[in-house]
Amino acid sequence: MVDVVREIERKYEPEDGGRPAALPDLDGLPGVDSVAEDEPVALDATYYDTEDQRLAATGVTLRRRTGGGDEGWHLKLPADPGDPGIRDEIQAPPADELPLALAALVRSRVRSAPLVPLLRLRQRRTVRRLLDAEGGTLVEVGLDEVSAERYGPGGRTAEWTEVEAELGQGRDPALLDAVEARLTADGSGLRRSSSPSKLRRALTETAPGGNGVPVPEVTLTAGDVVLRYVRTQVSAIVELDPAVRRDVYDSVHRMRVATRRLRGAFRSYGRVLDRTVTDPLGEELKWLAGELGADRDQEVLTARLTEHLTVLPKVQQLGPVRGRLRTFTHARRTGSRRHLLAVLDGARYLALLEALAALLAHPPLRAPATREPGAVLARAVRRDQDRLARHIGEALAAPPGPGRDLALHDARKAAKRVRYAAEAARPVFGREAKRFASRITELQELLGDHQDSVLARTALRDLALQAHEAGEHSFTYGVLYAWECERAAARETELPVLWSAILREPALGA
Repeated sequence: MVDVVREIERKYEPEDGGRPAALPDLDGLPGVDSVAEDEPVALDATYYDTEDQRLAATGVTLRRRTGGGDEGWHLKLPADPGDPGIRDEIQAPPADELPLALAALVRSRVRSAPLVPLLRLRQRRTVRRLLDAEGGTLVEVGLDEVSAERYGPGGRTAEWTEVEAELGQGRDPALLDAVEARLTADGSGLRRSSSPSKLRRALTETAPGGNGVPVPEVTLTAGDVVLRYVRTQVSAIVELDPAVRRDVYDSVHRMRVATRRLRGAFRSYGRVLDRTVTDPLGEELKWLAGELGADRDQEVLTARLTEHLTVLPKVQQLGPVRGRLRTFTHARRTGSRRHLLAVLDGARYLALLEALAALLAHPPLRAPATREPGAVLARAVRRDQDRLARHIGEALAAPPGPGRDLALHDARKAAKRVRYAAEAARPVFGREAKRFASRITELQELLGDHQDSVLARTALRDLALQAHEAGEHSFTYGVLYAWECERAAARETELPVLWSAILREPALGA
């Protein structure tokens, strides 16, 4: 059994690098009724990671701790990309081996590499708890005397003292601002810590030879820009894996989008990255996107039809329409959480993660990758835009019906590819690329609404047939079908206007 706790904390260090004599006075803060000081406690933790520190590289902490009231295994995952002080801490009881539930949550990062003890961190903690009138904890402020020891050849030791302020569960984060003002007031001798975590500081100060975390390379070439985008999407897949396993809201959709963006980048920038290497990866990404979207499309369709029913007059809702829609939805669900978790634990998914890591470690760069990025990226985007134009032209020339519907669906997929290519070029073209991608997104959404209408009409026809065979009224499905026909026709009318507006704008890099 594991417990999940949202951890919101801030760290402070002495301005002179020394040791604060004691915590500042914390009485009288807004909303604080009293301050209680606990007896000092000794904590001893062993931190685990791969030899090449794959967890630490992405801000993840895995430790086994003794002492204190939460002995056992602790896994900390970043919860807010903009604030390293906000993390989800997942706790499991003491055990000799890493619990399987936690092992699954780090699998996308460690892949097949073994987890080994990386360092030992011991600390003496003195805590003051800021309490409300009912005795509940608002904020815990701890004075930590830390000793870190790196395992392995060349590992060193380090000692320091820091102050940590952690928000109580469900409390207003504004409380931390008030605490910070008191901790860092003139004369306190404290400032915000330069390190986001004890682990990061320990790794830096105990590294063999004093080497810290490598500084990211400066983007100079077309290859640098494309690889930055590819790396971002690979990181999204890896970092969303634990959220998908925990069934965090929208995580499946976001992971699916990352796989599509990555596949699109491989195809758009085939002159930068060798497609003989990336095409097989693209096929595996297509497979993963399909597994992730097994139920997503059905959920979107159900939400669309349900929304129609909320505005349809009651007099036009004949028969058990809502019940039949629920039955229809349940019957069409092809996926399940159990199946998805099996996919994430499977050999094929692990092989894909390994292959993506290998690609980033040894990028299959072609000659244009070494060139100045502007011309190379703009050419790729224009090439994709020309491809989109052909699909738009075919769709507009086709007579209304299934042929046009299919052509518009192809145009939608082409629009996504243009959008992703433009997103990748944003480090070079800045606002120009952002504005262009925004316009293409508008087009993509129009085409997406049209495709959703196509799928809705197919579903409504099936529902009507089922209702008829069951001796139920099918009138309502016909009304909704007519609505969808009108909606699709409106989108087809809007398309040439929007497309003409896009064509009038300067091409990216022009």
